[in-house]
Amino acid sequence: MRFEEWEPHYTAILDYFGFDRAADEEAALLLARLAPRDDHALLAAFCRDRAVTVCGNAPCLAGELSLISGTVFAADAAADLLYGHGIRPDAVFTDLDGATDRFSLMNREGTIMVVHAHGDNMRLLRTWVPRFEGPFVATTQARPLPGVHNFGGFTDGDRAVFAAHALGAASVRIVGFDLDDRGVDKVKRGKLVWARRLLSLLGHDL
Repeated sequence: MRFEEWEPHYTAILDYFGFDRAADEEAALLLARLAPRDDHALLAAFCRDRAVTVCGNAPCLAGELSLISGTVFAADAAADLLYGHGIRPDAVFTDLDGATDRFSLMNREGTIMVVHAHGDNMRLLRTWVPRFEGPFVATTQARPLPGVHNFGGFTDGDRAVFAAHALGAASVRIVGFDLDDRGVDKVKRGKLVWARRLLSLLGHDL
């Protein structure tokens, strides 16, 4: 999705949550400075003409592991569960709020860390990005910069789905998503509402 297509959705998200666009842009600039490399081509190679499974971090993921095949994208802390069951994701899409030392380990073993910048994770960017020695891709929800990409999407999970589509996946399967979870706070509920809206743009009706 080109930024011109994404921007109206992004503007609506900013209005809905009261987020600060300038802070998102500042975070993207910070990530551009911190990013050790840009492995966009490697991420694209994992997608192009391949079946991709995107794994969300809902509790149902543990019961859906048998559905996982092809290229595996994990949304943030879902990577920990997968790795604990012997599945090393090909890429982890994360804003780092669920990051653990296992992320660094997976990265050294070849997992692409697709790290996202937004207005309130600049401290996490400074803490975690220097620890990633392996494949790395930087993303933003604001206007992209050289070496900082915007594939579309908002939460870790739906951003992974948008990336798979944008990079030419032959098919995209979604597991470990629960967009009707009522046991979350108001902000998280709003994010689930937006995830559903955004995924429907790609033909995923969850």
